[in-house]
Amino acid sequence: MCCFLQAMADLAHPATILETRKTAPTLRLVDKWAVLIGGGKNHRMGLFDMVMIKDNHISAAEGIINAIRSVDEYLGQKNLQMEVEVETRTLEEVNEVLQYASQMKTSLTRIMLDNMVVPLPNGDVDVSMLKEAVQLINGRFETEASGNVTIETVHKIGQTGVTYISSGALTHSVKALDISLKIDMELALQVGRRTKRA
Repeated sequence: MCCFLQAMADLAHPATILETRKTAPTLRLVDKWAVLIGGGKNHRMGLFDMVMIKDNHISAAEGIINAIRSVDEYLGQKNLQMEVEVETRTLEEVNEVLQYASQMKTSLTRIMLDNMVVPLPNGDVDVSMLKEAVQLINGRFETEASGNVTIETVHKIGQTGVTYISSGALTHSVKALDISLKIDMELALQVGRRTKRA
């Protein structure tokens, strides 16, 4: 994982590569530690240390502004201070968020630009919508690109000016390393010679 992650982190530069909170059951701390060792950064530990307003929250609140306003009101009522990220899926939503933030005091710290990297039939990606969103935000908030992030696309995404690039594959799609402890040395050597591993 670390070699793959290091390659992703290097290609993403100047953006920072993030994992998501999707980790192997009972192995969250190990998965997140591996991301740090590999050159990435942790997104959040769980549902408790950052408010993340996702598409379902926006739908349930009947709009992105209602969702952000509800979070702002809740944090104010409870006298809580924590980072808040909102998921946007269109340039219209980005503009709505920016307009709200220009008129209201908000706890919002980051705007996720979800699936604004569009796959092309030739295997390349179109990042023009992502780039336009980053330009609209113009440094007022951290930005995070999410969706269609692969080893082949991460460099192009990183060149758009986003702050972060998140990829769930860094933790939820890790392949296990086949390690075993052989006690029967003679048999292990025979098998190793036969398979050209000894």
